[in-house]
Amino acid sequence: MTLRAPGQRYSKAAKASSKTVLIIGASGLVGTAAAIAFQTSGWSVVTVSRRAPELLQRSNIRHLSLDLQDSAACTRAAETLENISHVVYTAVYEMPGLIQGWSDPQQIETNAKMLRNILEPLAETGKLQHVTLLQGTKAYGGAVKPMRIPAREDQPRVDHPNFYWEQEDYLRDKSADSNFDFTILRPQLIVGPNHGVVMNLPPVVGAYAAIRQFEGLPFSFPGGPDWVWEAVDARLVGNACVWAASHPIAAGETYNLTNGEVFTWRDMWPAIAETLGVQLGPDDPQSIAQYLTQRSNLWEEITKLHQLKGGSLAQILGESHHYADLCFAHLATSAPAPTFVSTIKIKQAGFTETANSETSFCYWLRDLQGRNILPKP
Repeated sequence: MTLRAPGQRYSKAAKASSKTVLIIGASGLVGTAAAIAFQTSGWSVVTVSRRAPELLQRSNIRHLSLDLQDSAACTRAAETLENISHVVYTAVYEMPGLIQGWSDPQQIETNAKMLRNILEPLAETGKLQHVTLLQGTKAYGGAVKPMRIPAREDQPRVDHPNFYWEQEDYLRDKSADSNFDFTILRPQLIVGPNHGVVMNLPPVVGAYAAIRQFEGLPFSFPGGPDWVWEAVDARLVGNACVWAASHPIAAGETYNLTNGEVFTWRDMWPAIAETLGVQLGPDDPQSIAQYLTQRSNLWEEITKLHQLKGGSLAQILGESHHYADLCFAHLATSAPAPTFVSTIKIKQAGFTETANSETSFCYWLRDLQGRNILPKP
């Protein structure tokens, strides 16, 4: 996916050849995509995460293993990162079970603390020019009441427990005090190559298809009523991070990000089945999270049969199977309220990249097959 030139001039601070970006949370969906996008654009890249990013191991990118909850370790790490000019912060702490933790006070404080722990010492270097912070469309309060449609970045905050506001308020104050710019990105349902993460559906759907086939069952859609969705390819988000770091128009702004279209899972299901080489079947409504976790022993057999390299089923899924139940409207008795966001603002600012959501989803399924994480057809 190629980023189209948006026609905006680069800021005086954004000449890529002289800049170094720190990608925090590099083993996740956006962190990996951002690291690749910045490196492709000619930037010097350093990555940070607790575990080494599997998809960046052959990239010659410098990596630091770091627990962001350890403030002393963050301070020590920052002392070795004196040349960092830009930061992309994508790290997130999620509790087991995923959904219930989104409003938990401990999770909110932990995420706020993680950002403070690393940004405080980095800001003290005096070299920091720009920070990109990842949020999500949960910012619009869809978990507590129907969202305004479309959700726009300039709408008043919806008062509900979440860590976005804690991080955002801190970032705004810190950027003013330490004289650096920031941009906030709110992508919708990110799709990419990472397995074992908190919210990525291709590994979940691929594992579900493989186990159904192993049991002699068709690839039936497990969800509830049709729910029209938007998604965004991880590569598009990575490119948006480069754009935000390179263009002065993005300073101090918040932008929604999607592929630029809507879809339903049932409509996408035949293309997914063809990509995975499995047979479609009638709907079979159930919790995909429960279905999968009850069959971890079958995944071990599938792994041996196909010589897969992704590890146990838990290592494939992370917490994403819980996210799948949400996205597939597993418990809904009628179509959930729409969650559409407007992307007019970032397009008018100059970032106009789009993607085909079905093509994107199937691309990453093939990528997982090609890396022997999922069985090949």
